Amino acid sequence: MPDTTSLLRFATAGSVDDGKSTLVGRLLHDSKSVLADQLAAVETASRNRGQRAPDLALLTDGLRAEREQGITIDVAYRYFATPRRRFILADTPGHVQYTRNMVTGASTADLAVVLVDARNGVVEQTRRHAAVAALLRVPHVVLAVNKMDLAGYAEPVFARIAREFAGYAASLRIPAVTAIPISALAGDNVVTPSAHMDWYGGPTVLEHLETVIPAGGEPAAGPARFPVQYVIRPQTAEHPDYRGYAGRLAAGELRVGEPVTVLPSGRSSTVTGIDALGTAVDVARAPQSVTVTLADDLDISRGDVLVPTGSGPLPSQDLTATVCHLHDRPLVPGSRVLLKHTTRTVKAIVKEIPSRLTLDDLSQHPAPGALAANDIGTVVLRTAEPLPVDPYADFRTTGSFLLIDPADGATLTAGMAGEAFARPAAGDGAAADDEGWDF
Repeated sequence: MPDTTSLLRFATAGSVDDGKSTLVGRLLHDSKSVLADQLAAVETASRNRGQRAPDLALLTDGLRAEREQGITIDVAYRYFATPRRRFILADTPGHVQYTRNMVTGASTADLAVVLVDARNGVVEQTRRHAAVAALLRVPHVVLAVNKMDLAGYAEPVFARIAREFAGYAASLRIPAVTAIPISALAGDNVVTPSAHMDWYGGPTVLEHLETVIPAGGEPAAGPARFPVQYVIRPQTAEHPDYRGYAGRLAAGELRVGEPVTVLPSGRSSTVTGIDALGTAVDVARAPQSVTVTLADDLDISRGDVLVPTGSGPLPSQDLTATVCHLHDRPLVPGSRVLLKHTTRTVKAIVKEIPSRLTLDDLSQHPAPGALAANDIGTVVLRTAEPLPVDPYADFRTTGSFLLIDPADGATLTAGMAGEAFARPAAGDGAAADDEGWDF
């Protein structure tokens, strides 16, 4: 059973007007996580808009444009706690134009709540959000069938939507789906059980959030991955020869005396010390930030990764990945980009775009020629330097990367190493190069 120290990161998603912000507001309000002055401000704003009851969506829709249009544009993060668990919540936008923001909100989530309007059922945007959750390997998905009050609290309506979504989720290989009928506006099955749906015997949304165990979400599991962020060399009279490597342990654990290998160089040494917040420790566990010292003075710099000897990925300049394109400018073969992987940034070329995902039936559209904003597809990249990239299915941190426009620094694409939905088509889409970016 989770205790008060456990933390669950979760994201909400769904189509426009499915009630995401209202659900978040209801969760905060009914779990007594809203301060009195916040609630008073919402009540005042609601009255000014001619509403008799407080509009709980205003607790999360903080941008002026969001309040004016009644939609969510940016990712709104909220932190709250109950006696059983602490939560970090990301309320992500529903409009197709802002699907890219869900990638941000769900990238670190242990669970995703996908809302569906009971009157509309599963729509294209529902399928898109489910695909993003599957792509990001979110371990748990909650299907919240909202606005059941407008569907007469009818069990057949809920059952039909739950069956349809479960079939789609199975084709995406989402490991666990929990369907809950709710009314965020009325509060049914959000924090307290509904008096209108006695046919439902499952948990409320909050009860499920408090008790779910995030399968595969434990960062300390598996072999260690330690991306170096900073090399500490004081070169003072007190510490003339000190050389420490500071960073955040992305996965697993490191121990004093453990043999480690530096990637991508492949040089090996042994951990001689671990410093955590000024205290020497024998073991560091993800996601701790620590400083590590080694037995040998190796050429290590920002972007190198320490791994247990014999359990690291093979560094390579060729990378095949599933990506979600985030920018309005399309991604095309031959694009010259910067690839940011953990703490290292290198030049790269998009050599090929073998396929784009079709959301309706999850088929692969071969050789699309480009990826537009919000498209999910497969890309083949060539980097200027070898990178120790893990399969994203095994390591979410060291298996992910960003593509950045070298001209203006804009984030273009979020990538997950490996094949998420299907094998890419064969072919060599190498692009000609005349500016020194052909690796």
